[in-house]
Amino acid sequence: MLELIKLDKTIKLDIRYARNDNFVGRPVYEEARAFLQPVAAEALVRVHRKLKTDGFGLVVFDGYRPWSVTELFWEVVREDQKQFVADPEEGSKHNRGCAVDLSMFYLETGNLVEMPSDFDEFNEKASPDYQGGSDKERSNRDLLRKTMESEGFTINPKEWWHFDHKDWDQYEIYDIPFSELDK
Repeated sequence: MLELIKLDKTIKLDIRYARNDNFVGRPVYEEARAFLQPVAAEALVRVHRKLKTDGFGLVVFDGYRPWSVTELFWEVVREDQKQFVADPEEGSKHNRGCAVDLSMFYLETGNLVEMPSDFDEFNEKASPDYQGGSDKERSNRDLLRKTMESEGFTINPKEWWHFDHKDWDQYEIYDIPFSELDK
């Protein structure tokens, strides 16, 4: 797998699972890093470069996720939130290195753009088809979606920030720590 910031240092990382401010309430990653399979990583860099023409950049919340973390997520969420996390019995596209959670930031300020919800907000506002929020929030969300789809990603029907690369089914499920990915 490829580390995203090694392909383009201007991609911003906001790896919340390496901090306390996530739905688990504690860090689940030892390092704030993001990896994807080469085909997905290269497509993501193309998206980032396309968005620059509009004054935006990509901020990545999560990429490859070890299977053991998917298992932890399944254990800690409430029953009514399970629709927002992958069942470890099936594994996740994150476990294959072909899913990415992200948003956009303003190149001029570095601030996140306005979206209808925050990342990992487990409610109806997370839907990529949510009609609430402001025109600007929906426009930003729709620009992100359109640009990601132009490079072979599909949106998760429950989360505006979650995209799967079209080639995800060509990869197996991994449970490798980040520290072993760049060896």
